[in-house]
Formats: sequence, C-alpha cells, structure tokens
Amino acid sequence: MKGGTTMVDDIFERGSKGSSDFFTGNVWVKMLVTDENGVFNTQVYNVVFEPGARTHWHSHPGGQILIVTRGKGFYQERGKPARILKKGDVVEIPPNVVHWHGAAPDEELVHIGISTQVHLGPAEWLGSVTEEEYRKATEGK
Repeated sequence: MKGGTTMVDDIFERGSKGSSDFFTGNVWVKMLVTDENGVFNTQVYNVVFEPGARTHWHSHPGGQILIVTRGKGFYQERGKPARILKKGDVVEIPPNVVHWHGAAPDEELVHIGISTQVHLGPAEWLGSVTEEEYRKATEGK
C-alpha cells in the first residue's frame, strides 16, 4: 500500500478493451507479438479480466498456452469440470479443444496467452458462457 491505494505491479499496459463478441465483462488485451510476417507462427498477448469477466466458448485450430501472472480465475473445457487458476499456473490447450477462461467472481485475473500454429487459422468463437454455466463452474471454489 502506498498513499492509501494498492500498488499493482503491471508489466504491460492494459491494452485495448475486448469486444463483447468474444468476452463477457470488462477485459483488456495487449498484443505483444502479432507475427504479421509469419516468422514465428505464434501470437502472444497479455489479457486482464476484471472480476467475473471471461472469454466466450472458443477453440484454437493450432492450440493455445496460458501463463497466469496475477489473480485467480478458471479454465474449463466443454463437458469437464472447471480448473482453478492462480499465479504461476500454465495451461496447455491442445488444438480444437472448446474451452473458456476468465476471472473468479471476486478477483481479477491476468494471463499471458500464446496462440500456436497460427497459420492454421484464427480462434473459432462459439457463443457466451451463460451465467448459469459460470456459476456452476465457480461456486464454492
């Protein structure tokens, strides 16, 4: 604490506000590696989720890796129980696995996202995680 406010150690600025076409709640995305020239076949981005904010259901044709840098959140594959995420966790998401990830109801989540094999195409977005799905995934955890 300094001067009555909490100091947050942000490595990256918040970036651009995420679209409601892909997110529920307030989310900011800062692209770190766009790989526009196709040199690395990878995109890297920092994502900040306010409490309760989350992605919609989606999949990546080339897979995705998440590295949690702050806060608490959840990761869930369709048809499986949600997994709690905390600082230092790494999630390896195979190609074409339908999933969502986002913040806990009462705590912010920040992660680095890495989309791999981007030459296979962009993420496929499949609609929002309903309030009921989110509640069932996060309640009591």
